[in-house]
Amino acid sequence: MLAYRIPSEGAAARLCNIDVPVPSEGQVRVAIKACGLNFADLLMQKGTYQDTPSAPFTQGMEIAGVVDETGPGTTHLKPGDRVAVYSGQGGLAEYGAFDANRAIRLPDSVSFEDAAAIQIAYGTSHIALDHRARLQPEETLLVTGAAGGVGLTAVEIGKLMGATVIAQARGAEKLAVTQKAGADHLIDASEDLRARVKDLGGADVVYDAIGGDVFKAAFRATNPEGRLLPIGFAGGDVPQIPANHLLVKNLTVIGLYIGGYLTFRPQVVQDSFNTLFQWCAEGRIKPHISHTLPLSEAEKGLQLLRDRKATGKVVITP
Repeated sequence: MLAYRIPSEGAAARLCNIDVPVPSEGQVRVAIKACGLNFADLLMQKGTYQDTPSAPFTQGMEIAGVVDETGPGTTHLKPGDRVAVYSGQGGLAEYGAFDANRAIRLPDSVSFEDAAAIQIAYGTSHIALDHRARLQPEETLLVTGAAGGVGLTAVEIGKLMGATVIAQARGAEKLAVTQKAGADHLIDASEDLRARVKDLGGADVVYDAIGGDVFKAAFRATNPEGRLLPIGFAGGDVPQIPANHLLVKNLTVIGLYIGGYLTFRPQVVQDSFNTLFQWCAEGRIKPHISHTLPLSEAEKGLQLLRDRKATGKVVITP
């Protein structure tokens, strides 16, 4: 079968022909129909992601497909079941063998492409805003990098949770995407973020995917008792947080790494995904997929992320 792999330490990722995997104890083999791409896939290529596997490995962190075969000891799934799997690796391939406990059955009305696009982006935002920040109706949520794959989901989920949403992104085209997702107020990246947010009454919750000076400006525009979620650092700089300012304004900075929950509280992820797939089946959320490409164009899809030319998700369909 074809798989997009990093064949050895330091080598560039490329398409390879490898054996179809055989599911072992507690695993299922899935015929992969869709795989979502993530910024973390780029970090894995550089070896800078916190959970980069040892080479050789197949890239692709979130998949959807059909169970093809079950390994010994797997009883709750059967061949033919439509499933989504937050796999962490192995998704950019025609088949994959995954831990059966990570597989979640999909409602029939949820497409494979949507299921692959939902898990990490929507799961990160849902767990961040609901489980971690406890966003409340009528609070104000500021989302930076709001047109990106994760930021856009925070806009959508924030609106579903009853918040007033301020979206910051670069350019009229990207801001229009955030407005379609439910943003109430739009701020271009060229504007003074702190001043604009303050003019709008400040932020109660900040969901920041950029870091650097953007985080600093958002930090200074946060209301007393506000909560800040540093989700990512797409701008390249990890912000240093002045603890004395936290004290003066009674602020809380909240860490979130969705993959960590798979280790110490996997039920949090399972519950979130079940909620999100149900919302999708009910038409309450709809992933924005800007590009759908075949497996042969996986590198092109990753280049779209490098160049920041994607709005929402890029999905590969083996």
